[in-house]
Amino acid sequence: MVTRFLRNLLLIPIAVVLIALAIANRHSVTVSLNPFNPTDTALAFNIPVFWLLFAAVAVGVLIGGIASWAKQGRYRKEARVKRREAAELKNEAERLKQVATVGTAPSLPMPDKKKAA
Repeated sequence: MVTRFLRNLLLIPIAVVLIALAIANRHSVTVSLNPFNPTDTALAFNIPVFWLLFAAVAVGVLIGGIASWAKQGRYRKEARVKRREAAELKNEAERLKQVATVGTAPSLPMPDKKKAA
């Protein structure tokens, strides 16, 4: 309940700011994708400014998320190795418990009498 309150305490002001930006920047601008001839209408389109702002924020969040994910790769790899090691140790401990309850330890095979003579 506290986390929900804190999340709402943070998200509601952000939503208010985003709505205010969208209302204040409703006018359209022409975006040209041709850097050599900006007046070329084949690669130009009209879009409201707030969509450009939202797209820029979304691209920034996406790039930041990818960079963060890539930087944390070594920690994920280390966690996989530790998890595998823990599973192996758990299996060994269970096997040793089983041996202890049976009361007989695994032993070496008996030597061949023919080879000993």
